[in-house]
Amino acid sequence: MTKKVLIIMITLFMVAAVTATVALFLFPYSPNQSPIANETGSTQQGIQEVVNANNQFAFELYSELNQAGDKNIFYSPYSISSAIAMTYEGAKRQTANETKSVFHFPESNILRPNFAAIYNEINKKDKAYELRTGNALWVQQDYPFLEDYTNRVEQYYGGKAVNLDFVEETEKSRQTINSFIEEQTNNKIKDLIPKGVLNSMTRLVLTNAIYFKGTWEWEFKKSKTSEQDFEITPTNIVKTPLMYMKPTKTKFNYLDTGDLQVLELPYKGDKISMLILLPTENLRQINSNLSAEQLSEWKDQMKETKLDSIYLPKFEFDTKFFMSDTLSALGMPTAFDPENADFSGMTTEKQLFISQVIHQAYVKVDEKGTEAAAATAISIEATSAMPSNVFRADHPFIFIIQEKETGNILFLGKVVDPTQ
Repeated sequence: MTKKVLIIMITLFMVAAVTATVALFLFPYSPNQSPIANETGSTQQGIQEVVNANNQFAFELYSELNQAGDKNIFYSPYSISSAIAMTYEGAKRQTANETKSVFHFPESNILRPNFAAIYNEINKKDKAYELRTGNALWVQQDYPFLEDYTNRVEQYYGGKAVNLDFVEETEKSRQTINSFIEEQTNNKIKDLIPKGVLNSMTRLVLTNAIYFKGTWEWEFKKSKTSEQDFEITPTNIVKTPLMYMKPTKTKFNYLDTGDLQVLELPYKGDKISMLILLPTENLRQINSNLSAEQLSEWKDQMKETKLDSIYLPKFEFDTKFFMSDTLSALGMPTAFDPENADFSGMTTEKQLFISQVIHQAYVKVDEKGTEAAAATAISIEATSAMPSNVFRADHPFIFIIQEKETGNILFLGKVVDPTQ
């Protein structure tokens, strides 16, 4: 090896090492190392209030997104609520009131410690499944954000602040945020913020990422999976891999109302489960009545039941929503209005407003279990009938991934076409 070649190799190695160091420095923390939030003062009642708020928003958002028609839906209400909660900490007057109303947030003295407790519980180590979440503030360097605001977000939401230069290095800043989200979600959420969303007027980007991977308590055998009909509508039938299980000794938490079957499939560790809401005919039967209160009623009626067989399609898809119009329609337009938005709780400088809320999610369900991820970014700028004991999900259905003890909805989805 010549001396010249050796020098070139050493130089390239040093450049790579410096690049990696800079990337690590720019990231507020690594996966599984999310900061611990301050949950002092949290109570079981307070946690339930925050869970109820999240779940109520989950179904109101579902109702809004469902107006788009018969398309697959998947999102994390928890992720969106987390990102908005950090934004809410800096909102004042009408902007704050509308945000509080849409997300059903309790008073701040209840919201903060109990949101922190939920966040800490999600990030607990040594679980039988993977579940983590993390928040971050990406701030324009030298912009005078109030220290009280950034400290509060870090204290109660684990949202560490990182300085970026949106003015001079907009694209580099975008790539840094996207790389962090990709790392946090095990490479499932890529390019969360598209080109053009950030610009030289961007002053703050708030992000949340959540990742889950769990194996079924009772797995489906791959050898039993077969191509079968999935009836999107009576006239639109597709072939899809349908998993099959014939439980022998196991009983499942189950409800059959005649019009609707509700099945709970637990993941190993018995802390997280999937609820499947399967109408007898079509989703219109339950869409109009779907709410946090209705779900609670159904769950109260569920009983351990011996099922003859369970059928569930394998599916994998991702979704992306630009939610400014959606959240405005739900009742918080002021936050997106450059003339009237009030985020004076963040800074004493000129008007700030939310320019975009982006939410992206991914889900994969197979014989072993489920992998799901979601991320939210908020950019803020300056100025058929079947036997009762057979569960056969061969037509559109809704599914929910929840924390069993509190009922906190982490992910919510609708499968219309599992082949898409």
